Amino acid sequence: MIVSLLSTIDPNKISFPKLGIEMTIKSEAFSILGLTITWYGILITIGMMLAMMYAFSRMRSFGLDADRAIDGIIGGVIGGIIGARVYYVIFHWADYAGDWKAIFNIRNGGLGIYGGLIGALIIGSIVCKLRKVRLLPIYDIVSLGFLIGQCIGRWGNFMNHEAFGKNTESIFGMTSGRIQTWISRNYPDGSVIANQPVHPCFFYESMWCLLGFIILHFVSKKAKKFDGQIFLMYVIWYGTGRFFIESLRTDSLYLGTVKISQLVAVLSVITAFILLCIGFSHVNRMGGDYQLYCDTEESIALLKEADARLEKTKESPETAQVILAEKEEFDEEKVNDIIAELNTESPQREEELKAEKEKQINDLLKEIAEADIAKETEPTETEADTEKTEG
Repeated sequence: MIVSLLSTIDPNKISFPKLGIEMTIKSEAFSILGLTITWYGILITIGMMLAMMYAFSRMRSFGLDADRAIDGIIGGVIGGIIGARVYYVIFHWADYAGDWKAIFNIRNGGLGIYGGLIGALIIGSIVCKLRKVRLLPIYDIVSLGFLIGQCIGRWGNFMNHEAFGKNTESIFGMTSGRIQTWISRNYPDGSVIANQPVHPCFFYESMWCLLGFIILHFVSKKAKKFDGQIFLMYVIWYGTGRFFIESLRTDSLYLGTVKISQLVAVLSVITAFILLCIGFSHVNRMGGDYQLYCDTEESIALLKEADARLEKTKESPETAQVILAEKEEFDEEKVNDIIAELNTESPQREEELKAEKEKQINDLLKEIAEADIAKETEPTETEADTEKTEG
């Protein structure tokens, strides 16, 4: 009876009664050639792209060569998607046992964040090992990317009218036709009332991840003491928030009577806290002898190698090396061309690159000067004939 009454409510209309906000939110964004593209997939993709952009913008500060690390990050993204889906399907197996095709359809949701993290770490770590990328620094930077992706990705749950909690009198309380229908079917005992506002858990987690990103971003720049510290702090931050937010949710995954996410959160936070304490203790014992990976000779050498590869890709037929190898004549105009090329480069290039370019110009000027001297001292054809005659 209750379900039939709720069926008259617009399923796509979401409202925040105490904020006076009401809007129509459909899960489908648009269709292309009969394929429906959902907002969930779009937002997940945007989150991943922004996370990768941030990670690559900070690779050098963590001592990592982006060319090597990109393979690990791509592997982590693939592993994360697979792991998140596998995690969700395992704990909802009854919904997929008779429909194998549905297992591969993630456009409407159905991803477990902890499975995603586990899958990303496993596959990403394997690829990083193969590419000889240091794991602890890459863990640090991808954990910041995780927070960006989770912050944005959670709004995919909003578009799907999911990831909500129990009834609340909070100013942020929300409701919709789809939410009410789901509650009436899954809580027939009335422990959660369908037509009353519920906690927007997706919003709480999104804001928690945003705050965590801001904090850890500044810690990574000003207060990082050892490699792996940011990753461990991420696990503690996210796990703590997820434990309390999960206690509000009505659509949690269960193992018996225990919420899986809360159990994983507790174990993760305890483990990360112990390892964080061990890390700080190790740094204190070593005093000034501890080096972050970005300060090691290995990292510096790899970055110089990466700079050399980048510089090689910038070479053109007008560079000094080609001019010296292929041209017999030198003049000031060619030098000015190289100087002009230097002036158009990005002002953010490393000081070492500046020095190398300046050395290149000085070497070219030296070659020009030597060539000019050689021409001045070389006997003319008449002088040479005279010498032969006198001889």
